[in-house]
Amino acid sequence: MTDYDIKDLNLAEGGRRRIEWAEREMPVLRLIRERFEKEKPFKGIRMSACLHVTTETASLMRTLQAGGADVVLTASNPLSTQDDVAAALVNQYEIPVFAIKGESNTVYYKHLAAALDHKPHITMDDGADLVSTLHKSRRELLPNVIGSTEETTTGVIRLRAMAADGALTFPVIAVNDAMTKHFFDNRYGTGQSTIDGIIRATNILLAGKVFVVVGYGWCARGLAMRASGMGANVIVTEIDPLKALEAVMDGYRVMPMAEAAKIGDIFVTLTGDINVVDKHHFEVMKDGAIVANSGHFNVEINIPALAEMATGEPKRVRPFVDQYDLPDGRRIHILGEGRLINLAAAEGHPASVMDMSFANQALSAEYIVKNADKLEKRVYAVPQDIDAEIARLKLDAMGVKIDTLTEEQIKYLNSWEEGT
Repeated sequence: MTDYDIKDLNLAEGGRRRIEWAEREMPVLRLIRERFEKEKPFKGIRMSACLHVTTETASLMRTLQAGGADVVLTASNPLSTQDDVAAALVNQYEIPVFAIKGESNTVYYKHLAAALDHKPHITMDDGADLVSTLHKSRRELLPNVIGSTEETTTGVIRLRAMAADGALTFPVIAVNDAMTKHFFDNRYGTGQSTIDGIIRATNILLAGKVFVVVGYGWCARGLAMRASGMGANVIVTEIDPLKALEAVMDGYRVMPMAEAAKIGDIFVTLTGDINVVDKHHFEVMKDGAIVANSGHFNVEINIPALAEMATGEPKRVRPFVDQYDLPDGRRIHILGEGRLINLAAAEGHPASVMDMSFANQALSAEYIVKNADKLEKRVYAVPQDIDAEIARLKLDAMGVKIDTLTEEQIKYLNSWEEGT
């Protein structure tokens, strides 16, 4: 195989060992792979996946390949690729990969183009860049596409906007919105891996710090919980009154970002929106403030505004830490160039939660193949039976048993005659 673009093929052996380590924590995907190997649901199907190139993603790619798919992988973020994993996928498993950690935006879009040159029947996205590019500049490929799956909140927002505009030309399953995805991956995965990225980048003690969580969706809930558990004094900022009320009831201080900016030591954005940390926030931040992002795109922090405020170019004071010196002597530190800190400076989510997320990806792709002629050009939720089956398989793998309803209980729940 010669059609790929990675950093170094010689990294493959180390990548293979890490992939095998991760797969020990991914029993649900292993069970799905065993079935796919027998049934070959993707025979004759070309897939292009735009996902973070990690050990867990490698397990998903191998599962799709086992099901008969002709699959190609590209990165969904310029800083999220694990180069040894990319090498292992190419060298050990013969899966073409177009991804290099730290690639420029130009190379990133060149890699997207290479993945689309595969002429996919199904795309897998984490942020909707493949689907967006297909609709903007590769429309000649649209007749081939029978559907797509989307991994993250940001991508689902973009896709629903496309559907609302009548621009979406094929069905998409919002894997992000599955209960077995956002309850666990978003909350427990993002919570732990974001903390991991911040600590690896800075080596600071969180206990006693004022830790500002910007937003209170599922990812932010997980981060607030983990930061609080490590002794941080957590503040939440929100625009949604229900989420803000929930944060208050969960025990956190809630206030506008303009107020939090004055007292925070660490700021982490998790909103999916643009410039939620902006110039007027930087103007009042403490000397030494640390600002990071755990949302999908690097637009949540207005880094260009900070660069205009600063004297001179930013200083790389540690790997993944850029210091901006302001005229009044204050220093603001941006982590991971404002990109996903859990993947820029760490390894992303633990394999055990990605097991469920990628099981959703695999089974949703199978659902698209089986139901392509029935699906409309819109965004679908993951079918409830798929969600429930993944939860059942995960419990079985963990050795956890649960109760089942008796016939009497089923009859009672389906009747209306009995009351007080």
